[in-house]
Amino acid sequence: MPTYNERQNLESVTGRVRAALPEADLLVVDDNSPDGTGDIADKLAETDPHIQVMHRTEKAGLGKAYMAGFAWALQRGYDVVVEMDADGSHLPEHLPVLVGALAHADLSIGSRWMPGGRVVNWPKSREVLSRGANVYTRLMLGLGVHDATAGFRAYRASTLRTISLDQVQSAGYCFQIDLTNRVAEAGLTITEVPITFVEREHGISKMSNNIIMEAFWRVAQWGVAKRLRRLRSRRG
Repeated sequence: MPTYNERQNLESVTGRVRAALPEADLLVVDDNSPDGTGDIADKLAETDPHIQVMHRTEKAGLGKAYMAGFAWALQRGYDVVVEMDADGSHLPEHLPVLVGALAHADLSIGSRWMPGGRVVNWPKSREVLSRGANVYTRLMLGLGVHDATAGFRAYRASTLRTISLDQVQSAGYCFQIDLTNRVAEAGLTITEVPITFVEREHGISKMSNNIIMEAFWRVAQWGVAKRLRRLRSRRG
């Protein structure tokens, strides 16, 4: 669970995570939040051995935070690794179903845009942006996934070891598309489960124009590269 300025949300969300999956361990990856989120995380960890905290020295992007968390989990031999936001938009109550779906898959995605999924209190502009980004991604990459940009997902540890994480360069929300594409190209199984996504009550979104443009250009590059590979294979 990456955090940056989430002091108003962290204690509530961590409590719900612990209730939803009591046997799971929770790693909070804090990017030196100026609002003291890291201190709150440390206090939670002091009273609960299932909570760990990783303090990073700078805000280096969502993808970098997740990569650090993945490495931490893989080094410690966990079988399943879950990623989720700390702002309350990803409901911890969905965790048992999300993790349970890995019984028949290598990656389980909590999907807003599949039948049964929905968003609550999102401005129409954000919904249009998210839906449009996913349509664009499906068209460019040929992914049979409704919500490739989703940040609420569970991986088998073996999946993360297979997809060459050391080669991932995406820093923003494009990171989610990048990993989805890598899992698909590795021939692994992706499943989606419908979730309810709730707009945060406290704090501000980390979305920016730079993040949107990174995703647009990287997906275009991956799509063109994929088509060129297909053309070469046909000619060969």
